[in-house]
Amino acid sequence: MKIQLIKQVKAHCDVPCGIYETDSMSHAAATCARMVEKIEALGELDSVEKHNNFTRMVMTKEEYAQKCKNELYTLWSDYFKPEHLEKFPDLHDKFWQAAKQCGKVKQTVSAEECKKLSDMVHEIGHMYADSK
Repeated sequence: MKIQLIKQVKAHCDVPCGIYETDSMSHAAATCARMVEKIEALGELDSVEKHNNFTRMVMTKEEYAQKCKNELYTLWSDYFKPEHLEKFPDLHDKFWQAAKQCGKVKQTVSAEECKKLSDMVHEIGHMYADSK
């Protein structure tokens, strides 16, 4: 008997549902920043417990940087339309740079890189609000 595993898949609907928001990406960027704060506060990794906490914090930072990137991609590809480019001619560059910044947050343990991401997400949030 062959057992087939079913992998859970999550996606934003392509109906389109018309339900979009920027809180999730802001929360994800803030979570990354908080994990960097906690990592830096650990000090020397001189115990198994600290190593464990360090690993968990890095994994959480990675997860939320990816979540931020996913939220950016969804808003960029599903919500914004060609007509928005008239009002926001740099729309594609802003999203592309923010998605790239998610990667920098994953690659580093840097409060500065997290701040850049938060600022970019904040700016995109304003673009979204102004587009309505």
